[in-house]
Amino acid sequence: MVAHIFAPVSAHAKRMRLLAWVLLPLLAVTIVTFLTVGARGDWGFVLELRGRRLAALAMVGFAIAVSTVVFHTITENRILTPSILGFDALFVLIQTVLVFVVGSAALATIPPVAQFVGEVVLMVALSTLLFRWLFGGKRRSLHILVLVGIVCGVLFRSVASFFQRIIDPNEFVVLQDRLFASFNAVDSDLLLIAAVLLAGASYCLWRLRRDLDVLALGRDLATVLGADHRGLVLRLLMIVSVLVSVSTALVGPITFFGLLVASLAYQLTGSHRHAANLPVAVVLAVIALVGGQTILEHVFGLATVLSVIIEFIGGIVFIFLVTRAARP
Repeated sequence: MVAHIFAPVSAHAKRMRLLAWVLLPLLAVTIVTFLTVGARGDWGFVLELRGRRLAALAMVGFAIAVSTVVFHTITENRILTPSILGFDALFVLIQTVLVFVVGSAALATIPPVAQFVGEVVLMVALSTLLFRWLFGGKRRSLHILVLVGIVCGVLFRSVASFFQRIIDPNEFVVLQDRLFASFNAVDSDLLLIAAVLLAGASYCLWRLRRDLDVLALGRDLATVLGADHRGLVLRLLMIVSVLVSVSTALVGPITFFGLLVASLAYQLTGSHRHAANLPVAVVLAVIALVGGQTILEHVFGLATVLSVIIEFIGGIVFIFLVTRAARP
């Protein structure tokens, strides 16, 4: 890995230029197709409606791709995703408790902005407490963080499952609809708040991109090179929690999508440099989401939801990565 990071940039630069010539036109074609195919009537209305959905797809793709690549670097494991920390399960628990306690009718009267901000704040606050508790002592480690995340995820799912069993059947139908990731109806006010949060997290992360390259060398080498490993990991985990919380609160949980685009980005770049992997993963994520939504609408007639297809393909990739890693 050291050789990859500090190798001459000539071959790497050629590969990145080739990727740019391929991926950027493909991204442009995908966006134009999404905005124009099947459009009828008032173009102003059509572009506004589709533009809002395009922005949601792009933000979610950006947040998931970046958070997954960074999480892989933090954990030094490329088959894990940030959802292992229990974000998806926490989202399900929040939605279940809200519908059970407040009721779907009363919940519909709460402004979407208030719901979105509340969910993001709650998820970020709980993850912050978890991170600071686990990294507050000298013997804390990332392995304990992953184990605690798994335990918390199981706990959240168990509590949510209990409430779902005793909830009113009509309320349960409403709840099921809220639990599936949906890109069809995203409030424009939510997009603005999400864009501000993602921009802030991205700025902080881009300033740490070279530290990420050092962190990818492993804890011992990073410490020898002068990096504050524990402090750096804690800051990166905070950024990941913001990205995942915004994505999940905006459209719902998507577990394996980040693993899918991150793995493909690693294969295409052939590099451990985050200045290469992060942009490629983001472009792939946007192409996959926007292109998948276009095909789903105009080829399959919205016979299913995009998140189901993503989870199916991502699950296959996850199984492949696990079995490949298990080979001697």
